[in-house]
Amino acid sequence: MTGLETPSQRRLPRLASPALESLREHLLLHAVREGAFVLKSGRPSSWFIDAKQTVCRPEAMLLVAEAVLDLVPDEVTAIGGLTMGADPVAFVTAAVATVRGRPLKAFSVRKEEKRHGPGGRVAGALDQGDVVVVTEDTVTRGTSLLEAARAVRAAGAEPVGLVALVDRGGTAAAMAAEEGLAFRAVLTAPDLGFPFEGG
Repeated sequence: MTGLETPSQRRLPRLASPALESLREHLLLHAVREGAFVLKSGRPSSWFIDAKQTVCRPEAMLLVAEAVLDLVPDEVTAIGGLTMGADPVAFVTAAVATVRGRPLKAFSVRKEEKRHGPGGRVAGALDQGDVVVVTEDTVTRGTSLLEAARAVRAAGAEPVGLVALVDRGGTAAAMAAEEGLAFRAVLTAPDLGFPFEGG
């Protein structure tokens, strides 16, 4: 392997289904960039992923929704997370779930509490007592997922799990476990040909 190979040319793990293979290929083509980047944490990285470039494209929306829905427990009644990373994932998954006969509400968690109207941090359809999966397009450390889960609890709903489209960090599961939550990801950094960069 040389440094000139793109992720799609590297020897990558074989995924379990053709749909996951297609999703990974789409991410590599449209969402992954290599170079010199600074992450939200301030740490440097040799690659960056803008997963919205996959989630928001029509040919990939169904792939994303079906993959995420496979990780959502049957008892869940709502899906959402911190805006904007969670929004397209939550909304497309809820829409496809409903078409499949499994109604799911969708919501966003604002980064700051709304000071006018009814206030609060949650926008969209989330009711007290809802059983929730908190989602995100990409996670490195998992802090956004946990922040959203806390906001869901404050709104009177029950987060039961965290689901990311891509886990680039490898640390979210441990952080989630400390708060009694399970974490699952559709794809990981190694699936895309990169090492985990959490911590």
